[in-house]
Amino acid sequence: MSTPTKDSPKKVTTRTLLKKKQDGQPITMLTGYDYATAVALDKSGIDAILVGDSLGMVVLGHPTTLPVTMDDMISHCKAVSRGASTPLLIGDMPFMSFQVSVQEAVRNAGRFLKEAGMDAVKLEGGRDRAEAVRAIVSAGIPVMGHLGLTPQSVHQMGGFRAQAKSVEAAQALIEDALALEEAGAFSIVLESIPARLAGLVSERLRIPTIGIGAGVGCDGQVLVVHDMLGLFDRFTPRFVKKYADLHGEMGRAFGEYIKEVEAGVFPAEEHSVDVSDEVWSALLEALEASEHAAGD
Repeated sequence: MSTPTKDSPKKVTTRTLLKKKQDGQPITMLTGYDYATAVALDKSGIDAILVGDSLGMVVLGHPTTLPVTMDDMISHCKAVSRGASTPLLIGDMPFMSFQVSVQEAVRNAGRFLKEAGMDAVKLEGGRDRAEAVRAIVSAGIPVMGHLGLTPQSVHQMGGFRAQAKSVEAAQALIEDALALEEAGAFSIVLESIPARLAGLVSERLRIPTIGIGAGVGCDGQVLVVHDMLGLFDRFTPRFVKKYADLHGEMGRAFGEYIKEVEAGVFPAEEHSVDVSDEVWSALLEALEASEHAAGD
């Protein structure tokens, strides 16, 4: 993790996010999966970085987040923690790292802090995960909840689709949110649910909500960095705003490189290392002498 200096911005904590909600200040969060992105996010002034299990799709190329392992997450979290010191760093607990037992959930959550330099963890689920949340928090590990479209339950939900659109489902989501708050969660991600419902949940909770495809009524927003930068071309969720088209720019740069190499334009003189004429002449003389000696 980067070493803060006297002039470094103050470290963002869970209390910082709570204070921002109380003061009506929007919370900013993006995902990050590697050192270089973490450095850029650190310099940007972002409040929080989520090392999401979405890396399974946008970095590792899986069709869903389900194949992501604890080792995958720990490795990427370590890289992010080396590059960012100011934002709140949150590690996403992957599929089957917290569902088997409460004890295993606590043990795996601890790895994110002990091994990977994270400040908190995130896990999916509502009332059914309240016991695990309570145990993890009791171990001194801050927990962010995640409700609505929970990608680890994609098969149960029948695909990546908006959630909580019926009266019963909306009521259940509100109850889940209150249960997570009561269990000690410091924040909750609300993904792909009706904007008015997200606003209502945000008003009823003391803890901050972070929306993704859930409207402006949440206390903060998060996007997958590969989506908002235009780096992931397989599909773009409806709720994503692309702030750049880096996939297209990468294609342009790769194409230009190929043309220059094939044309002999790159590398040019300024891209090459050379030696003095004196050294070069001495080398040629040495080689010639060596060849003559070998022929005698």
